[in-house]
Amino acid sequence: MELEQAEILEHREVAPGYRRLVLAAPAIAGRAGPGQFVHLRVGEGPHPLLRRPLSVAGRRGEALTLLYRVVGEGTALLATRRPGERLDLLGPLGRGFTFIDGREPLLVAGGAGVAPLLFLAAEARAAGRKPLVLLGVATAAEVVGEDELAALGIPLEVSTDDGSRGRRGPVTDLLAGRLEGKAIYACGPAAMVRRLKELAPGVPGQVSLEAAMACGVGACRGCACRTAGGYRMVCADGPVFDLGEVVFDE
Repeated sequence: MELEQAEILEHREVAPGYRRLVLAAPAIAGRAGPGQFVHLRVGEGPHPLLRRPLSVAGRRGEALTLLYRVVGEGTALLATRRPGERLDLLGPLGRGFTFIDGREPLLVAGGAGVAPLLFLAAEARAAGRKPLVLLGVATAAEVVGEDELAALGIPLEVSTDDGSRGRRGPVTDLLAGRLEGKAIYACGPAAMVRRLKELAPGVPGQVSLEAAMACGVGACRGCACRTAGGYRMVCADGPVFDLGEVVFDE
């Protein structure tokens, strides 16, 4: 784990409400893996007090790419930061994805959950694997990461809530007939993950859980999630867990 003052190299909107942030962060970028996250201070003063966790969406040399959705005060403030400014960055944090031998990666993303899976898809391709990405969003305008995947020759299939692109309905509807010989890697809303577990019993997989975090290192115990082995911290024990061990309350 490193504490770094990272210079903003690029910061722009890539879809309505979605922004791509590229940082010069050599110490963190050199150690970051798919599924890990950084904890960053979004403002220059004491407000807001808490850092914000963002999944690493990619790296190139000493540059780190983050992809986030503006959803509240913290990310709205982050959206105002400009190239040349510096962000106080802590990372890489958490446990990331690991490849499951003998199975090709099937990546399932819901909304902003595509961020860590873009990084994982690139690493899978570099390792000679043949990933397929399934992305579910509200509308066609929210499809992000398509250019990056296309440049790597990684196929992308899309579902939308409004039917404006691809199949109409949840992304889990795209799973039919695609599970044989695959390992699932997922990130998205809890309802999506719950449905994945229902549709793919016995299929090996991993999921990056989304949770509000305060400390980011397991000290405050504010991001507890329920697993088959008891309650664990999303920030320190995850955010990536085996799909089969995640438990949802009825």
